[in-house]
Amino acid sequence: MRDDTPDETRRVHLSRTFDEDAELYDRARPGYPPEVFDDLTQVAGVGPGCRVLEVGAGTGKATLPLAELGCRITAVELGAGMAAVARRNLAGFEAVEIVTADFETWPLPQEPFDVVLAASAFHWIDPAVRMTKAADALRPGGALAVVATQHVAGGSEEFFVEVQGCYERFDPATPPGLRPPAADDVDTSDHADEAARSGRFDPVVFRRHEWNLTYTTAEYLEVLQTYSGHRALPSEAREGLLECIAGLIDTRYGGRITKRYLTELRVSRTAPALR
Repeated sequence: MRDDTPDETRRVHLSRTFDEDAELYDRARPGYPPEVFDDLTQVAGVGPGCRVLEVGAGTGKATLPLAELGCRITAVELGAGMAAVARRNLAGFEAVEIVTADFETWPLPQEPFDVVLAASAFHWIDPAVRMTKAADALRPGGALAVVATQHVAGGSEEFFVEVQGCYERFDPATPPGLRPPAADDVDTSDHADEAARSGRFDPVVFRRHEWNLTYTTAEYLEVLQTYSGHRALPSEAREGLLECIAGLIDTRYGGRITKRYLTELRVSRTAPALR
C-alpha cells in the first residue's frame, strides 16, 4: 500500500482535512531531508533566481528551503489556514507569494515557470488535469518536480507489527496484517507512466532517500493526527485508536519509537518539441 495513492472516491474530502488544524500540521509534520534539495538543484535546476510554482504548499515545509536557496516562488495552497501559516513562516522572503486557491482552477500567469514543485501534494490534485496544467505552467524544458514520502520497513519494526492490532480494532477499513513495505518494494512507476501518457514530458528521473525519525509518544500522536485517514475517522474511533497506540508505545517501547521514511524525488522536463 502506498501513502500517496488516496482512494479516488474520497480524494477531495480527505484533501480538505489538513486545513482543520494548520498549526498542528506545521508543528508536527516533518520536513524533507536536505539531500532532496541538493537533488532539486542538480536534477531540476533549482537555484538563485529560479522561478518556482509550488502546488499544495501547505504551511511551507518545502517552500522555506527553496526560498533560502534564492528561488522566486509562487505557492498555491487550497486551505486558508495552511496558507496563513505559510505566509507567517515565509514573511522574511519578499520573493515568495502565497496564493490561497486550488491549483485546478487557478488561472496560470502569463510568464512561465522554470519549475513546478509538488511536495506531498501531487496525489491530491485531480488526475485529469495535474500533468497537463503543470506542463502548461512551465517554460520549454522546464521541470515538474514531485516529492513523495512513504513509510517503509525499518526503525521500530516490532512496534509497527504490534500496532496493527490497534488499527484493526478501531478502523474497520484497515487491511488485515498490513505491514510497511521494504523500500525496494515501493513501486512508483505509475508516476512515470502518467507523465508519459500526457505526452508533455520527457522520461522521469528518480532520486530516493531513506531516513529515520524518532518520536516520543506525544510527538507520534501529534503527527498521526495530521494524517487525513486518521482525521477522517469518527471521533470516538480516533480517540480509541490514539489511546491504544499511546499505551503500546509507553508500556512496550519506553515512550519512544523510530519511523523510517522513504522520500522520493521525481523530475520530468517538458519536451521542448511539443511546446
